[in-house]
Amino acid sequence: MIPEDSGQFGNNVFDDGEPTAARVYDVMLNGKDNYRIDRQVAEASLAVMPELKEIALHNRAILHRVVRHLAAEKGITQFLDIGSGLPTARNTHEVAQEANPDAKVVYVDIDPIVLAYGRAHLETNPNTRVATGDIRKPDEVLAHPDVRELIDFEKPVCVMLVGILHHILDEEDPKGIVATLRAAVPPGSYFFITNFTRLSDSLESEELEQVLLSQLGTGRVRTPAELAEYFDELEILPPGLVPLPLWRPEEILTDATTIGVRFMTGGVGYKR
Repeated sequence: MIPEDSGQFGNNVFDDGEPTAARVYDVMLNGKDNYRIDRQVAEASLAVMPELKEIALHNRAILHRVVRHLAAEKGITQFLDIGSGLPTARNTHEVAQEANPDAKVVYVDIDPIVLAYGRAHLETNPNTRVATGDIRKPDEVLAHPDVRELIDFEKPVCVMLVGILHHILDEEDPKGIVATLRAAVPPGSYFFITNFTRLSDSLESEELEQVLLSQLGTGRVRTPAELAEYFDELEILPPGLVPLPLWRPEEILTDATTIGVRFMTGGVGYKR
């Protein structure tokens, strides 16, 4: 029997008492690879914004739609998923490789449990790698041996920054991080970005930011204009930068005014 705080791997080997964004997100997705400290952060966040679990599901759903669109319709065969979190069921590699079995996916995350999970569950998939890396050091991510082994930067790449840039503080220069990654990929590449959005008609977004900063150490809720800056020099695909459920929805959305719908914004940019 796995101890309550050991996650899937047992014996608390990865539990240093510090929460991580990857494991807090796992809590929101009703996962099991998290510890008490991660659940505490999740509970404090949910107390401010109960819709966060719904928002996490919207974030996962848009990932499916974008990856399927790029793999099936745009011919993208390489995906660099930075700040990926735990590569759980129906994540990038499964969606991309359903559309094209030769699609290559590299997950990058700073949390060592992500690497351990990947080794345990993806070792038989030759077109998937999991690398430990820090998005705040994009040059090191790009030079990582596992990234270089699978990703050919002479060919188009989809760089995925899904729900990660809002964990980068302003002083850590998220726009500069994106610029470094953009410069590293050739024309024909895509950037897929989602981010917490500051809602002018809701105090919850500001309150959540304070909870994340105090308990997780990261968490910056940004305006739509700030998000748009990440797409400098990119051509934004229709329908633009929109609340996640509004990006090419597969089902009719009956109410687009709720916090659960509007709190995260995202889009896809194309490098010419």
